[in-house]
Amino acid sequence: MRTSAKFVGLGAAALLVLTACNPSAEDEETTDNGDAAEVSTDISDAPEQTLIVWDQEVRGGQNEQMERLNEAFTDKYPNITIERNSQSFDDLQTTLRLALTGSDAPDVVQANNSRSMMGQFVSSKQIQCLDDYSEAYGWEDRFGDILAYSSYSEDASVFGEGCVYGLPQVGETVGIYYSESKLAELGLEFPETWEDLEAQLPEIADAGEVPLVLGNIDKWPAIHVFGAIQGQYTPAEEIRTLGFGNEGASWETDENVAAAAQFQEWVSEGYFNDGVNGADYDQVWQDFANGEGVYLIAGSWLAADLNEAMGDDVRFMLPPSDGPTTTGGTGLPFAITSAAEDMNVAAAYIHFITSDEAMAVLAETGNAPVLNASDFAGDADQVVGDVMTAFDTLVSDGNIVPYLDWATPTMDQVMGDALQNLIAGNSTPEDFVATLEAAYTEAQN
Repeated sequence: MRTSAKFVGLGAAALLVLTACNPSAEDEETTDNGDAAEVSTDISDAPEQTLIVWDQEVRGGQNEQMERLNEAFTDKYPNITIERNSQSFDDLQTTLRLALTGSDAPDVVQANNSRSMMGQFVSSKQIQCLDDYSEAYGWEDRFGDILAYSSYSEDASVFGEGCVYGLPQVGETVGIYYSESKLAELGLEFPETWEDLEAQLPEIADAGEVPLVLGNIDKWPAIHVFGAIQGQYTPAEEIRTLGFGNEGASWETDENVAAAAQFQEWVSEGYFNDGVNGADYDQVWQDFANGEGVYLIAGSWLAADLNEAMGDDVRFMLPPSDGPTTTGGTGLPFAITSAAEDMNVAAAYIHFITSDEAMAVLAETGNAPVLNASDFAGDADQVVGDVMTAFDTLVSDGNIVPYLDWATPTMDQVMGDALQNLIAGNSTPEDFVATLEAAYTEAQN
Protein backbone atom coordinates (compact mmCIF):
# COMPACT_ATOMS: atom_id res chain seq x y z
CA MET A 1 0.00 0.00 0.00
CA ARG A 2 1.37 3.42 -0.94
CA THR A 3 1.37 5.84 1.99
CA SER A 4 2.32 9.50 1.95
CA ALA A 5 5.18 10.76 4.12
CA LYS A 6 2.72 13.06 5.86
CA PHE A 7 0.57 10.12 6.89
CA VAL A 8 3.56 8.08 8.08
CA GLY A 9 4.44 11.00 10.32
CA LEU A 10 0.93 11.03 11.70
CA GLY A 11 1.13 7.33 12.52
CA ALA A 12 4.49 7.70 14.29
CA ALA A 13 3.19 10.61 16.32
CA ALA A 14 0.11 8.66 17.24
CA LEU A 15 2.19 5.77 18.53
CA LEU A 16 4.26 8.14 20.65
CA VAL A 17 1.08 9.54 22.17
CA LEU A 18 -0.28 6.06 22.71
CA THR A 19 2.86 5.06 24.59
CA ALA A 20 3.00 8.24 26.64
CA CYS A 21 -0.60 8.86 27.73
CA ASN A 22 -1.61 7.37 31.05
CA PRO A 23 -5.12 8.25 32.27
CA SER A 24 -5.92 7.02 35.75
CA ALA A 25 -8.96 6.88 37.97
CA GLU A 26 -10.19 4.57 40.71
CA ASP A 27 -13.74 4.03 41.89
CA GLU A 28 -15.72 1.46 43.77
CA GLU A 29 -18.31 0.18 41.33
CA THR A 30 -20.86 -2.60 41.15
CA THR A 31 -20.70 -5.21 38.42
CA ASP A 32 -23.74 -6.53 36.57
CA ASN A 33 -23.82 -9.61 38.82
CA GLY A 34 -24.08 -7.46 41.93
CA ASP A 35 -20.56 -8.02 43.30
CA ALA A 36 -18.47 -5.07 44.38
CA ALA A 37 -15.44 -4.50 42.17
CA GLU A 38 -12.73 -1.88 42.11
CA VAL A 39 -12.60 -0.18 38.73
CA SER A 40 -9.26 1.35 37.88
CA THR A 41 -8.01 2.89 34.66
CA ASP A 42 -4.39 2.81 35.85
CA ILE A 43 -2.86 -0.63 35.34
CA SER A 44 0.80 0.41 35.54
CA ASP A 45 1.13 -1.34 38.91
CA ALA A 46 -0.94 -4.39 38.02
CA PRO A 47 0.79 -7.74 38.65
CA GLU A 48 2.78 -9.16 35.74
CA GLN A 49 0.41 -11.22 33.63
CA THR A 50 -0.47 -12.44 30.17
CA LEU A 51 -3.53 -11.02 28.46
CA ILE A 52 -4.98 -13.55 25.99
CA VAL A 53 -6.64 -11.83 23.04
CA TRP A 54 -8.55 -13.48 20.20
CA ASP A 55 -9.26 -11.38 17.12
CA GLN A 56 -10.18 -11.80 13.45
CA GLU A 57 -7.98 -9.02 12.07
CA VAL A 58 -6.10 -11.27 9.63
CA ARG A 59 -6.03 -9.25 6.39
CA GLY A 60 -3.06 -7.04 5.58
CA GLY A 61 -4.00 -3.65 7.01
CA GLN A 62 -6.13 -5.18 9.75
CA ASN A 63 -3.29 -7.36 10.98
CA GLU A 64 -0.78 -4.53 10.78
CA GLN A 65 -2.80 -2.19 12.98
CA MET A 66 -3.24 -4.89 15.62
CA GLU A 67 0.48 -5.68 15.66
CA ARG A 68 1.39 -2.02 16.01
CA LEU A 69 -1.16 -1.29 18.71
CA ASN A 70 -0.27 -4.42 20.67
CA GLU A 71 3.39 -3.48 20.56
CA ALA A 72 2.61 0.06 21.72
CA PHE A 73 0.45 -1.30 24.56
CA THR A 74 3.16 -3.60 25.91
CA ASP A 75 5.74 -0.81 25.54
CA LYS A 76 3.54 1.34 27.74
CA TYR A 77 2.73 -1.52 30.13
CA PRO A 78 5.79 -3.81 30.33
CA ASN A 79 4.02 -5.69 33.13
CA ILE A 80 1.52 -7.01 30.56
CA THR A 81 2.30 -9.60 27.89
CA ILE A 82 -0.18 -10.09 25.07
CA GLU A 83 -0.80 -13.58 23.72
CA ARG A 84 -2.63 -13.03 20.47
CA ASN A 85 -4.68 -15.65 18.63
CA SER A 86 -5.76 -14.29 15.25
CA GLN A 87 -8.22 -16.28 13.12
CA SER A 88 -10.35 -15.67 10.07
CA PHE A 89 -13.90 -14.46 10.61
CA ASP A 90 -15.35 -17.87 9.78
CA ASP A 91 -12.89 -19.76 11.99
CA LEU A 92 -13.45 -17.42 14.92
CA GLN A 93 -17.21 -17.87 14.60
CA THR A 94 -16.69 -21.62 15.01
CA THR A 95 -14.00 -21.79 17.67
CA LEU A 96 -15.16 -19.00 19.97
CA ARG A 97 -18.32 -20.80 21.07
CA LEU A 98 -16.28 -23.74 22.32
CA ALA A 99 -13.53 -21.61 23.82
CA LEU A 100 -15.88 -19.62 26.05
CA THR A 101 -17.21 -22.80 27.66
CA GLY A 102 -13.73 -24.12 28.48
CA SER A 103 -11.52 -23.62 31.49
CA ASP A 104 -8.85 -21.77 29.49
CA ALA A 105 -11.06 -19.17 27.77
CA PRO A 106 -9.32 -16.01 26.50
CA ASP A 107 -9.57 -12.68 28.32
CA VAL A 108 -10.55 -10.43 25.41
CA VAL A 109 -12.36 -11.56 22.27
CA GLN A 110 -13.87 -10.07 19.17
CA ALA A 111 -17.49 -11.19 19.28
CA ASN A 112 -19.84 -10.73 16.34
CA ASN A 113 -22.56 -8.25 17.36
CA SER A 114 -25.28 -10.63 16.21
CA ARG A 115 -27.80 -12.41 18.43
CA SER A 116 -26.28 -15.69 17.27
CA MET A 117 -22.94 -14.74 18.84
CA MET A 118 -22.84 -11.77 21.22
CA GLY A 119 -26.50 -12.20 22.13
CA GLN A 120 -25.94 -15.80 23.15
CA PHE A 121 -22.77 -14.91 25.05
CA VAL A 122 -24.72 -12.25 26.95
CA SER A 123 -27.61 -14.55 27.83
CA SER A 124 -25.23 -17.28 29.01
CA LYS A 125 -23.11 -14.79 31.03
CA GLN A 126 -19.97 -15.61 29.06
CA ILE A 127 -19.05 -11.97 28.44
CA GLN A 128 -19.24 -9.08 30.86
CA CYS A 129 -21.20 -5.85 31.03
CA LEU A 130 -18.81 -2.91 30.60
CA ASP A 131 -21.00 -0.05 31.82
CA ASP A 132 -18.72 0.68 34.80
CA TYR A 133 -15.73 1.04 32.49
CA SER A 134 -17.76 3.01 29.97
CA GLU A 135 -18.40 5.55 32.71
CA ALA A 136 -14.81 5.53 33.96
CA TYR A 137 -13.30 5.96 30.50
CA GLY A 138 -16.01 8.19 29.04
CA TRP A 139 -16.90 5.79 26.25
CA GLU A 140 -20.49 6.99 25.95
CA ASP A 141 -19.35 10.54 25.27
CA ARG A 142 -16.88 9.37 22.62
CA PHE A 143 -18.90 6.68 20.87
CA GLY A 144 -22.46 7.95 21.29
CA ASP A 145 -25.11 6.01 19.34
CA ILE A 146 -22.49 3.59 18.00
CA LEU A 147 -22.64 1.80 21.34
CA ALA A 148 -26.13 0.57 20.41
CA TYR A 149 -24.48 -1.87 18.02
CA SER A 150 -22.93 -3.75 20.94
CA SER A 151 -25.63 -3.23 23.57
CA TYR A 152 -28.10 -5.77 24.91
CA SER A 153 -30.57 -6.06 27.74
CA GLU A 154 -29.31 -8.31 30.55
CA ASP A 155 -31.31 -11.29 29.27
CA ALA A 156 -30.38 -10.47 25.64
CA SER A 157 -34.05 -10.19 24.65
CA VAL A 158 -33.55 -6.63 23.37
CA PHE A 159 -30.73 -5.70 20.99
CA GLY A 160 -29.62 -2.09 20.52
CA GLU A 161 -30.11 -0.85 24.07
CA GLY A 162 -29.16 -1.82 27.60
CA CYS A 163 -25.64 -2.62 28.76
CA VAL A 164 -22.63 -2.15 26.49
CA TYR A 165 -20.71 -5.40 26.02
CA GLY A 166 -17.90 -4.36 23.70
CA LEU A 167 -16.14 -1.62 21.74
CA PRO A 168 -15.39 -1.61 18.01
CA GLN A 169 -12.36 -0.19 16.26
CA VAL A 170 -13.67 0.31 12.74
CA GLY A 171 -16.70 1.63 11.00
CA GLU A 172 -18.08 -0.57 8.25
CA THR A 173 -20.37 0.00 5.32
CA VAL A 174 -21.40 -1.99 2.28
CA GLY A 175 -20.96 -0.13 -0.97
CA ILE A 176 -19.82 -0.58 -4.54
CA TYR A 177 -16.22 -0.98 -5.73
CA TYR A 178 -15.33 -0.23 -9.34
CA SER A 179 -12.40 0.42 -11.64
CA GLU A 180 -12.26 3.96 -13.01
CA SER A 181 -10.36 2.83 -16.10
CA LYS A 182 -12.82 0.05 -16.87
CA LEU A 183 -15.79 2.40 -16.65
CA ALA A 184 -13.95 4.82 -18.93
CA GLU A 185 -13.31 2.04 -21.46
CA LEU A 186 -17.05 1.35 -21.48
CA GLY A 187 -17.85 5.03 -21.86
CA LEU A 188 -19.56 5.07 -18.46
CA GLU A 189 -19.39 7.00 -15.21
CA PHE A 190 -20.42 5.81 -11.79
CA PRO A 191 -24.24 6.12 -11.73
CA GLU A 192 -25.82 9.00 -9.87
CA THR A 193 -29.03 7.12 -9.04
CA TRP A 194 -30.13 3.52 -8.49
CA GLU A 195 -32.14 3.75 -11.70
CA ASP A 196 -28.97 4.72 -13.56
CA LEU A 197 -27.25 1.65 -12.13
CA GLU A 198 -30.12 -0.58 -13.25
CA ALA A 199 -29.88 0.88 -16.75
CA GLN A 200 -26.12 0.29 -16.93
CA LEU A 201 -26.23 -3.43 -16.17
CA PRO A 202 -27.61 -4.63 -19.54
CA GLU A 203 -25.37 -2.16 -21.34
CA ILE A 204 -22.31 -3.61 -19.60
CA ALA A 205 -23.41 -7.17 -20.35
CA ASP A 206 -23.96 -6.31 -24.03
CA ALA A 207 -20.38 -5.01 -24.11
CA GLY A 208 -19.14 -8.48 -23.11
CA GLU A 209 -18.31 -7.62 -19.50
CA VAL A 210 -19.73 -9.11 -16.29
CA PRO A 211 -21.64 -6.26 -14.61
CA LEU A 212 -21.57 -7.62 -11.02
CA VAL A 213 -19.39 -10.18 -9.26
CA LEU A 214 -20.13 -12.19 -6.13
CA GLY A 215 -18.65 -15.22 -4.38
CA ASN A 216 -21.30 -16.80 -2.18
CA ILE A 217 -20.11 -20.29 -1.26
CA ASP A 218 -20.04 -19.17 2.40
CA LYS A 219 -23.62 -17.79 2.10
CA TRP A 220 -23.07 -14.59 4.11
CA PRO A 221 -21.72 -12.45 1.21
CA ALA A 222 -25.10 -12.45 -0.55
CA ILE A 223 -26.68 -11.04 2.61
CA HIS A 224 -24.65 -7.87 2.11
CA VAL A 225 -25.62 -7.61 -1.56
CA PHE A 226 -29.28 -8.09 -0.71
CA GLY A 227 -28.96 -5.43 2.01
CA ALA A 228 -27.74 -2.86 -0.52
CA ILE A 229 -30.73 -3.64 -2.75
CA GLN A 230 -33.21 -3.71 0.14
CA GLY A 231 -32.12 -0.22 1.13
CA GLN A 232 -33.59 1.08 -2.13
CA TYR A 233 -37.07 -0.27 -1.34
CA THR A 234 -37.67 -0.70 2.41
CA PRO A 235 -37.80 2.14 4.98
CA ALA A 236 -34.64 2.34 7.06
CA GLU A 237 -36.43 2.12 10.42
CA GLU A 238 -38.12 -1.10 9.36
CA ILE A 239 -34.77 -2.58 8.29
CA ARG A 240 -33.24 -1.59 11.65
CA THR A 241 -36.01 -3.35 13.56
CA LEU A 242 -35.62 -6.46 11.41
CA GLY A 243 -31.83 -6.37 11.66
CA PHE A 244 -31.80 -6.02 15.43
CA GLY A 245 -34.47 -8.73 15.68
CA ASN A 246 -36.71 -6.56 17.83
CA GLU A 247 -40.50 -6.53 17.78
CA GLY A 248 -42.53 -4.32 15.47
CA ALA A 249 -41.68 -5.16 11.84
CA SER A 250 -42.40 -7.76 9.19
CA TRP A 251 -40.47 -9.38 6.37
CA GLU A 252 -43.64 -10.00 4.39
CA THR A 253 -44.02 -6.58 2.78
CA ASP A 254 -44.25 -5.48 -0.83
CA GLU A 255 -40.97 -3.62 -0.46
CA ASN A 256 -39.00 -6.66 0.71
CA VAL A 257 -40.55 -8.80 -2.02
CA ALA A 258 -39.52 -6.19 -4.60
CA ALA A 259 -35.93 -6.20 -3.31
CA ALA A 260 -35.77 -10.00 -3.49
CA ALA A 261 -37.26 -9.94 -6.97
CA GLN A 262 -34.64 -7.50 -8.20
CA PHE A 263 -31.80 -9.63 -6.80
CA GLN A 264 -33.19 -12.76 -8.46
CA GLU A 265 -33.79 -10.93 -11.74
CA TRP A 266 -30.21 -9.68 -11.84
CA VAL A 267 -29.02 -13.28 -11.50
CA SER A 268 -31.42 -14.67 -14.12
CA GLU A 269 -30.52 -11.91 -16.57
CA GLY A 270 -26.85 -12.88 -16.32
CA TYR A 271 -25.68 -9.72 -14.61
CA PHE A 272 -23.62 -11.72 -12.11
CA ASN A 273 -20.71 -14.07 -12.76
CA ASP A 274 -21.60 -17.72 -13.38
CA GLY A 275 -21.82 -20.08 -10.42
CA VAL A 276 -22.27 -17.43 -7.73
CA ASN A 277 -23.27 -19.93 -5.05
CA GLY A 278 -20.19 -22.05 -5.64
CA ALA A 279 -17.70 -19.20 -5.95
CA ASP A 280 -15.25 -18.37 -3.17
CA TYR A 281 -15.58 -14.83 -1.74
CA ASP A 282 -11.85 -14.11 -1.49
CA GLN A 283 -11.13 -15.55 -4.92
CA VAL A 284 -13.85 -13.42 -6.51
CA TRP A 285 -12.61 -10.12 -5.12
CA GLN A 286 -9.08 -11.06 -6.16
CA ASP A 287 -10.37 -11.83 -9.67
CA PHE A 288 -12.11 -8.44 -9.62
CA ALA A 289 -8.80 -6.82 -8.72
CA ASN A 290 -7.32 -8.56 -11.78
CA GLY A 291 -9.92 -7.09 -14.10
CA GLU A 292 -12.88 -9.49 -13.98
CA GLY A 293 -16.21 -7.72 -13.62
CA VAL A 294 -17.23 -4.08 -13.41
CA TYR A 295 -18.94 -3.67 -10.03
CA LEU A 296 -18.30 -5.45 -6.72
CA ILE A 297 -20.91 -4.89 -4.01
CA ALA A 298 -19.01 -5.61 -0.82
CA GLY A 299 -17.88 -4.24 2.50
CA SER A 300 -15.41 -1.51 3.31
CA TRP A 301 -13.06 -4.09 4.87
CA LEU A 302 -11.76 -4.98 1.39
CA ALA A 303 -10.47 -1.47 0.72
CA ALA A 304 -6.88 -1.96 1.90
CA ASP A 305 -6.38 -5.19 -0.06
CA LEU A 306 -7.99 -3.81 -3.22
CA ASN A 307 -5.88 -0.68 -2.90
CA GLU A 308 -2.74 -2.78 -2.74
CA ALA A 309 -3.78 -4.71 -5.83
CA MET A 310 -5.28 -1.90 -7.93
CA GLY A 311 -3.81 1.34 -6.63
CA ASP A 312 -5.62 4.54 -7.53
CA ASP A 313 -7.74 2.80 -10.16
CA VAL A 314 -10.16 1.34 -7.60
CA ARG A 315 -12.91 3.47 -6.09
CA PHE A 316 -15.67 2.91 -3.51
CA MET A 317 -19.08 4.57 -3.39
CA LEU A 318 -22.29 4.15 -1.44
CA PRO A 319 -25.25 2.71 -3.36
CA PRO A 320 -26.37 5.66 -5.50
CA SER A 321 -29.50 7.26 -4.05
CA ASP A 322 -30.59 10.30 -2.06
CA GLY A 323 -29.90 9.87 1.65
CA PRO A 324 -28.44 6.43 0.93
CA THR A 325 -29.57 3.46 3.00
CA THR A 326 -27.18 0.54 3.23
CA THR A 327 -25.87 -2.10 5.57
CA GLY A 328 -23.13 -1.05 7.93
CA GLY A 329 -22.23 -0.26 11.47
CA THR A 330 -19.09 -1.40 13.20
CA GLY A 331 -16.49 -4.06 13.00
CA LEU A 332 -16.63 -6.87 15.55
CA PRO A 333 -16.49 -5.32 19.04
CA PHE A 334 -13.83 -6.32 21.53
CA ALA A 335 -15.48 -7.85 24.60
CA ILE A 336 -14.26 -9.12 27.97
CA THR A 337 -15.04 -12.72 28.81
CA SER A 338 -16.27 -13.92 32.18
CA ALA A 339 -13.01 -15.85 32.49
CA ALA A 340 -10.85 -12.72 32.27
CA GLU A 341 -8.04 -12.77 34.84
CA ASP A 342 -8.06 -9.00 35.46
CA MET A 343 -11.00 -6.87 34.30
CA ASN A 344 -9.03 -3.65 34.72
CA VAL A 345 -6.25 -4.86 32.44
CA ALA A 346 -8.69 -6.16 29.85
CA ALA A 347 -10.66 -2.91 29.86
CA ALA A 348 -7.48 -0.83 29.62
CA TYR A 349 -6.47 -2.85 26.56
CA ILE A 350 -9.82 -2.30 24.86
CA HIS A 351 -9.68 1.42 25.66
CA PHE A 352 -6.14 1.62 24.30
CA ILE A 353 -6.90 0.01 20.93
CA THR A 354 -10.02 2.17 20.46
CA SER A 355 -8.57 5.50 21.67
CA ASP A 356 -8.45 8.61 19.49
CA GLU A 357 -4.74 7.99 18.98
CA ALA A 358 -5.43 4.42 17.90
CA MET A 359 -7.86 5.74 15.28
CA ALA A 360 -4.89 7.42 13.56
CA VAL A 361 -3.03 4.11 13.43
CA LEU A 362 -6.11 2.40 12.03
CA ALA A 363 -6.40 5.03 9.32
CA GLU A 364 -2.75 4.77 8.35
CA THR A 365 -3.02 1.01 7.92
CA GLY A 366 -5.95 1.34 5.54
CA ASN A 367 -8.86 0.84 7.93
CA ALA A 368 -11.85 3.15 8.39
CA PRO A 369 -11.87 4.32 12.03
CA VAL A 370 -15.26 4.13 13.69
CA LEU A 371 -14.56 7.60 15.12
CA ASN A 372 -13.23 10.72 13.39
CA ALA A 373 -12.94 9.03 9.99
CA SER A 374 -13.30 12.30 8.08
CA ASP A 375 -10.19 13.65 9.84
CA PHE A 376 -8.06 11.12 7.96
CA ALA A 377 -9.76 10.80 4.55
CA GLY A 378 -7.67 13.50 2.85
CA ASP A 379 -4.38 11.82 3.72
CA ALA A 380 -5.42 8.25 2.95
CA ASP A 381 -4.92 6.30 -0.26
CA GLN A 382 -7.74 7.01 -2.67
CA VAL A 383 -10.10 4.08 -2.08
CA VAL A 384 -9.46 4.13 1.67
CA GLY A 385 -10.35 7.83 1.66
CA ASP A 386 -13.48 6.95 -0.30
CA VAL A 387 -14.48 4.50 2.44
CA MET A 388 -13.85 7.00 5.22
CA THR A 389 -15.87 9.68 3.44
CA ALA A 390 -18.64 7.19 2.66
CA PHE A 391 -18.92 6.08 6.28
CA ASP A 392 -19.16 9.65 7.54
CA THR A 393 -21.73 10.46 4.85
CA LEU A 394 -23.80 7.42 5.74
CA VAL A 395 -23.79 8.25 9.44
CA SER A 396 -24.43 11.99 9.03
CA ASP A 397 -26.66 12.23 5.95
CA GLY A 398 -27.83 8.71 5.15
CA ASN A 399 -29.32 5.70 6.86
CA ILE A 400 -26.97 3.12 8.30
CA VAL A 401 -28.80 -0.15 9.00
CA PRO A 402 -27.55 -3.29 10.79
CA TYR A 403 -26.43 -6.55 9.26
CA LEU A 404 -29.56 -8.57 8.61
CA ASP A 405 -28.11 -11.82 9.98
CA TRP A 406 -27.81 -10.27 13.45
CA ALA A 407 -31.55 -10.65 13.98
CA THR A 408 -31.86 -14.12 15.56
CA PRO A 409 -29.49 -16.82 16.82
CA THR A 410 -30.00 -18.74 13.56
CA MET A 411 -30.66 -15.95 11.03
CA ASP A 412 -27.19 -16.25 9.52
CA GLN A 413 -27.97 -19.81 8.41
CA VAL A 414 -31.65 -19.20 7.62
CA MET A 415 -30.98 -16.16 5.48
CA GLY A 416 -27.86 -17.63 3.92
CA ASP A 417 -29.77 -20.72 2.81
CA ALA A 418 -32.75 -18.66 1.66
CA LEU A 419 -30.59 -16.41 -0.49
CA GLN A 420 -28.79 -19.37 -2.05
CA ASN A 421 -32.18 -20.79 -3.00
CA LEU A 422 -33.30 -17.42 -4.36
CA ILE A 423 -30.13 -17.09 -6.43
CA ALA A 424 -30.44 -20.65 -7.73
CA GLY A 425 -34.06 -20.04 -8.74
CA ASN A 426 -35.30 -22.70 -6.33
CA SER A 427 -37.65 -20.28 -4.56
CA THR A 428 -39.69 -17.21 -5.38
CA PRO A 429 -39.27 -13.79 -3.77
CA GLU A 430 -42.47 -14.50 -1.84
CA ASP A 431 -41.01 -17.80 -0.60
CA PHE A 432 -37.86 -15.97 0.43
CA VAL A 433 -39.58 -13.37 2.62
CA ALA A 434 -41.93 -16.00 4.07
CA THR A 435 -38.93 -18.05 5.21
CA LEU A 436 -37.38 -15.02 6.91
CA GLU A 437 -40.71 -14.00 8.45
CA ALA A 438 -41.08 -17.46 9.98
CA ALA A 439 -37.63 -17.25 11.61
CA TYR A 440 -38.19 -13.68 12.76
CA THR A 441 -41.63 -14.49 14.25
CA GLU A 442 -40.36 -17.63 15.98
CA ALA A 443 -37.63 -15.59 17.65
CA GLN A 444 -40.19 -13.04 18.87
CA ASN A 445 -42.21 -15.82 20.47
